[in-house]
Amino acid sequence: MSKKHGLVVGLDIGTTKICAIVGDVKSSGVDVVGIGTYPSRGLKKGVVVDIEATVNSIKKAIDEAELMAGCEIQAVYTGIAGSHIRGFNSHGIVAIKDKEVRDADISRVIDAACAVSIPSEREVIHILPQEYIVDDQGEIREPRGMCGVRLEAKVHIVTGAVASAQNLVRCAQRCGLNVSDIVLEQLASAEAVLSEDEKELGVALVDIGGGTTDIAIFSGGSIVHTASLSIAGNHLSHDVAVGLRTPVEEAEKLKQRYGCALVSMVDKDETIEVPSIGNRTPRILGRQILCEIIEPRIEEICELVKREIEKTGYEDLLASGLVLTGGTALLPGIVELAEEVIGLPVRRGLPQGVGGLVDVVKSPMFATGVGLVLYGSQHMDKRFVKVRQDDEGVYNKVMSRMKEWLGAVS
Repeated sequence: MSKKHGLVVGLDIGTTKICAIVGDVKSSGVDVVGIGTYPSRGLKKGVVVDIEATVNSIKKAIDEAELMAGCEIQAVYTGIAGSHIRGFNSHGIVAIKDKEVRDADISRVIDAACAVSIPSEREVIHILPQEYIVDDQGEIREPRGMCGVRLEAKVHIVTGAVASAQNLVRCAQRCGLNVSDIVLEQLASAEAVLSEDEKELGVALVDIGGGTTDIAIFSGGSIVHTASLSIAGNHLSHDVAVGLRTPVEEAEKLKQRYGCALVSMVDKDETIEVPSIGNRTPRILGRQILCEIIEPRIEEICELVKREIEKTGYEDLLASGLVLTGGTALLPGIVELAEEVIGLPVRRGLPQGVGGLVDVVKSPMFATGVGLVLYGSQHMDKRFVKVRQDDEGVYNKVMSRMKEWLGAVS
């Protein structure tokens, strides 16, 4: 935790909602002092498709957060997600100068691990060290000061589409905001909902949002795999709208109020009122009919998550099981269904590690926003990326600052 005091703002630009959370960083921890949410207009599957609509939604969320916190927001940590995100592991080796590992050696080995070919339309978002190896001694977290002749580094590199990241920065800029950093959303969510013990023993974080389902696998205390699935909560709403012949907005409300991931948990005599399209009269249907539409889609998401975990080969190393977060994780029965399909222990991830308005943010839907605040509180002593001063190469600035940070604290 940074000892520097001040306000940190996390801006979660999601497919279904924009969420701004203001955290007050103190020596004792982080207190949430302001929250602003507004329906997201202008994003599809985590990617900006309408800048004007996105800017308007961000402004509404920021205004609400400023009013509650009693402050003026000037800089934010914003999350990035979407099917364009790619993560892969890399390995670098260098000779140790002066037979003792120094900061320069750590920087050189990180650079060596990052010396991979990346398409011009993609850019590095995060370089996440997994472990260092000095000569033949592995599983080293902090190699600085150790003696040896050869230094190796295993890292996880996350890349994203340059245009998608620049559009997020541009939207924040249009709202008069500076972007302090761009953070992978599942990495932010992990800051809020995972414990260090879970990361050490092995855990899979599954963030089921509105547009995408984001996955992050941790083992041995480090992130080893990231992935994003283009199927999430909005698909449920669309299925309900088509199946019950009701407007999408009403389908979303029905899903939130009466949805359940397991039909067996619903009383067969329970009924719900379903609004019709146009001026037709609302209908009374059994709640089980709604759940019969939802269950297969949740089962499909769980199957895809299971397949992604098996593809990595870490399924037998996830002693802590699976942690579900994101708005869709609020569905009753989703934990039980996920355990049945995936075959691992599953729990619902709630934000933790903050004070202040805890009761307000204690929901899976605020995991990314709270995580961005926690991430920002640990890096708030770094200089901001002033996007309003120089619009070109903004994303490259974020990447270079990440590399500088790694060289300083690895």
